[in-house]
Amino acid sequence: MIVDWLSRSAPPAARLHPYVPGKPVEQLLAEKGMTGGGLAEAVKLASNENPYGPSPKAVEAARRAAAEVHRYPDGDAGRLKRALAARHGVNPAQVLVGNGSNEVLELLIRAFAGPGDEVVCSARAFIVYRLAAAAAGATPVLVPEADGLSHDLEAMAAAVSPRTKVVCIANPNNPTGTLHGPEAVQAFLDALPRDVVVLLDEAYHEYVAHETGESIGRLAHPGLVVCRTFSKAWGLAGLRVGYGVGDPDLLEVANRFREPFNVNALAQAAACAALEDGDWMAEGVARVLEERRRLEAALADMGLLAAPCHGNFVLLRHPETALLAGRLEDAGVIPRPLGPYGMADYLRVTVGTPAENARFLDALAGAVEGL
Repeated sequence: MIVDWLSRSAPPAARLHPYVPGKPVEQLLAEKGMTGGGLAEAVKLASNENPYGPSPKAVEAARRAAAEVHRYPDGDAGRLKRALAARHGVNPAQVLVGNGSNEVLELLIRAFAGPGDEVVCSARAFIVYRLAAAAAGATPVLVPEADGLSHDLEAMAAAVSPRTKVVCIANPNNPTGTLHGPEAVQAFLDALPRDVVVLLDEAYHEYVAHETGESIGRLAHPGLVVCRTFSKAWGLAGLRVGYGVGDPDLLEVANRFREPFNVNALAQAAACAALEDGDWMAEGVARVLEERRRLEAALADMGLLAAPCHGNFVLLRHPETALLAGRLEDAGVIPRPLGPYGMADYLRVTVGTPAENARFLDALAGAVEGL
């Protein structure tokens, strides 16, 4: 009965689909009956998490903050905004914090796009862009990739119409791992109307900073908001904290849509402490990049490497990906199938620890036999 009501009374809501995250370890263990040895029996390589975890200083800061959880957090996240502003050489008013960069993206899309408006993004970019656009009542305009993997920036610029309010770019892109250099991104920004909001999603920036340099303060467009997260290189995925840096007047509009106390006290404390321990983050990034090179070399030797990636994950391609993913799960390794992105023959696999990566490669060697 409720489905009939939705179809009659709320067709936009009925058409929405929630974001589906990577399969939890506990779910796989239950599905496969792998309960004898506990969680160590499975390895989750589906969500691009940092396998080395956060700085011990961030963990200790969160532990101390836990003693005050009977108090509301700073609703403006003032200390964190000041720390981020100092890191990027901007004013705190140019920083918007969120419950992960996911919320920052959703706040900005909801603030500036609605019914009758369009949100332009790449067809194989982070799926949240289209979900957030649809939730706001706007129309997502999905632009095919020039090579099946990379943002076609020229085609995206051509897709911008008078109804376009927001353009989303992921750089590096998730899930394909492709990267555009700063010159190409700036040329794209120069081709856009000045009144369009541009969300530059740099969730994986720390893994390419040595190649691209800093984009904040370098790339220019009146509507540009650079979005970052503490969930990847900083290792704070479980605390959910992200931010955007852009024009203060633009961010002030988005801030009106923000839930009060959207970044909890533990997340604020841990993020501030993490920023004070950049060496820990950099060491983790270096280890991930070394392991990524090892994984990609192994995949290339097996004839499975789809393309080199610039994030903390690798991309493999096989015509029987569904069977391959199932066999990997049977071996206790959770990959990320990319069917929702129209990439049915691709798998994305997070770079784990050396032991996790070795287990994945062993499982993969067995899984491809007979396929």
